[in-house]
Amino acid sequence: MRLELSRCTVRRWAATDLTSLVTHANNRRVSAHLRDRFPFPYDPAHGQKFLDWIVMQPVPTVWAIDVAGEAVGGIGVELHNDVERVSAEIGYWLGESLWRRGIVTEALQAVTAEAFRRFDLTRLYALPFADNRASVRVLEKAGYALEGHLRQSAIKDGTIRDQLLYAAYKSL
Repeated sequence: MRLELSRCTVRRWAATDLTSLVTHANNRRVSAHLRDRFPFPYDPAHGQKFLDWIVMQPVPTVWAIDVAGEAVGGIGVELHNDVERVSAEIGYWLGESLWRRGIVTEALQAVTAEAFRRFDLTRLYALPFADNRASVRVLEKAGYALEGHLRQSAIKDGTIRDQLLYAAYKSL
């Protein structure tokens, strides 16, 4: 998949993205709002492990957000199986130096539409931490609807945190 957008390109990750991946991912302000599987500090070994994993995906579900030829973030969907196979979680991150430019909103809108075209999905959802106002704004601007407030549903860095449940739906 390659989506050429006005602010960025969403594309497959490449082995040559290691340096830019580490540069933008190795930021406490980025990792503080992500799952623990996104480590901090984020060193070249973490980046290489991720890139090695990504090239093994038979059907890519995680892509780079590219600005001016540099991978500056990521976006992807986590497909489910069994009765939840029509639903997938979507997640994203962007290097701090590019925040507040509309890049992630544009990427999220495009990937949402593409995921509904590519995969047999009826629903995409995201679970931002309730105090992550920037991510909440991105989801709302991208057309996601608030479905719920999950109190004390997660722990990050030893602190219990609330999450919000946002979703977008495919027209049936």
